Amino acid sequence: MTDFLFEKQNKPLEVAQLGKFKSVLLATRPLVPPWDEASKNFAYFLGREVKNHKLSLLTTKEALTGLPDTATQVPIFTQSHFNLNAKIALFRFLRAARNRFDITHYLFTPTKQNTSLIKRFAFPTKGKTLQTVATLRQDLYTQEELRSLLFADHLVVYTDKTKASLNALGFDNVTRIYPGIDLDKYQSAPKNKDFIKSLGFDESHFLVMYPGEYTRLGATDMLVASLIQFFQSNPETSIRFIFANRIKNEADRIKKEEVQASFEAAGVSAFIGYSDTVPDMPSLYNSADVIAFPVVNLNGKFDVPLIIIEAYACGTPVILSDLPQFSEFSNPDICVSIEAGSGEKFTESMAYLKDNPHECERLGQNARRYVKDHFDLKKTALQYEEIYSQL
Repeated sequence: MTDFLFEKQNKPLEVAQLGKFKSVLLATRPLVPPWDEASKNFAYFLGREVKNHKLSLLTTKEALTGLPDTATQVPIFTQSHFNLNAKIALFRFLRAARNRFDITHYLFTPTKQNTSLIKRFAFPTKGKTLQTVATLRQDLYTQEELRSLLFADHLVVYTDKTKASLNALGFDNVTRIYPGIDLDKYQSAPKNKDFIKSLGFDESHFLVMYPGEYTRLGATDMLVASLIQFFQSNPETSIRFIFANRIKNEADRIKKEEVQASFEAAGVSAFIGYSDTVPDMPSLYNSADVIAFPVVNLNGKFDVPLIIIEAYACGTPVILSDLPQFSEFSNPDICVSIEAGSGEKFTESMAYLKDNPHECERLGQNARRYVKDHFDLKKTALQYEEIYSQL
């Protein structure tokens, strides 16, 4: 299958090498719908917006829409899930493709295992390499281990803070590029009445949504305790809270059951909704009156959680914790920041925004303008095009 795919691509790749275009492989998980995973969303959008180089996207046989003539699908995967079989398929393809591309652009989190395999068996014998490092796992790796994991000719990171950390580790081949989002897709729109109804609520309710995780990020227990206290003390409130969290594993499933049991035992389950799968993320942001992301840590999450930026783009007010990592893209003009781990401050902010619609409007409008200035996908694509040209 691999040889056949390359045979189909040989002609456009040769043209790319002779002209101004460079052939670029985006080494990723399967780029297929649903578009509810930040890393694959970003890679797909990049493939769609970069038009001055020839990009190859790793997909299934499902045809993607909106791709330019400069983008080619390479269907090496049989399903959308990035399971063990998919990882084996990716590694085999990278090994077979070592001399096929001008640039191999890795867009997955480097680990000891995948880095070791690439270095030993699948490192490109032709062209240059680029790593987009969405998060620097300093909580998992020592400085020496990080130096080993970051092996590419050039590195792209999401924040100035991470760039400074890599500079301190001795890397001088680092560029900071904020992850862009599609501003045509993520913009203000009417509430989705059917979605809200599916949660058991209606448009008269003030909906606060947490699109986070059950077992990571450290927010779940704080939210449960503070919401129980708030709803028991305010039984007439129109506020409703939604856990819009995907169930990623068995631990998430168990934790969700614990959360539901806690609200049921406290007699406040009528105030709580759940959404495990949201195929249309803009609809989620626009159906919410407030997006809550009061997490305690970002372990395993991107340095710039796109949940925050996408909500900004839709003009939906956001409540954030005051993590140092958020300082580059949070301020009192675009969001509400609270002390990390403070359930009392969270429910106070939630109630304040419900009672102050003008403040919600101000934050939403400012946040949309902020995203236009700093996170426009078209600008991001131009920055990557420049790096591709220079490599």
